[in-house]
Amino acid sequence: MKTGSRVDARDRGEVRDSTLRHLGTAALYTVVSVLALGFVYPLVIWGISTLVFHHQAEGSLVVDRGRIVGSELVGQSFTKPGYFHGRPSAAGKGYDPTQTGGTNYGPTNKKLIDSTRAAIAAVKKENPGADGPVPMDLVTSSASGIDPDISPEAAYYQAPRVAKARAMELSRVRALIAAHVTSRTLGVLGEPRVNVLALNRALDAQGVTR
Repeated sequence: MKTGSRVDARDRGEVRDSTLRHLGTAALYTVVSVLALGFVYPLVIWGISTLVFHHQAEGSLVVDRGRIVGSELVGQSFTKPGYFHGRPSAAGKGYDPTQTGGTNYGPTNKKLIDSTRAAIAAVKKENPGADGPVPMDLVTSSASGIDPDISPEAAYYQAPRVAKARAMELSRVRALIAAHVTSRTLGVLGEPRVNVLALNRALDAQGVTR
């Protein structure tokens, strides 16, 4: 019996030591993983991106005379008639990058249908000199709610209003739009687009009233 007790005690000690070793290994692995993947890796990637792609890493900010006026990646609310207007936004109170998202309404949802009809009527009223149907991106929000771009068709649709508000020739406004059309990425990805902030800044640079 005594011999058996000594064997059982030795076995229990070995099991306890093995468990402690496993727990120690697991704890060490957790600490190393947190430090490596939670701190070291993000800092390395941030450092590389800041050195190689500084503008993008800082948020693609647009600076005018030392003042940040926006980002190339985040839309803004332009309401004056002398500016091109972007897509409607369902992000927070509008173009809120901390609350990105769309309406999540399905295509047959009555709220979506009614709001789209109201938006179409409002856009037509704002642009009495426009021809053709209202481009859909002027009356529907994007999935993110902060889309900074509109289609070339949406820009050309607004050209008569902008030209009248700024006392500019329509051909001059249309030429500015054409100069700010970005083609598909690599020729196949996405759709042609116009950055609203860049286009409005180009308008302001013309030095005409708005």
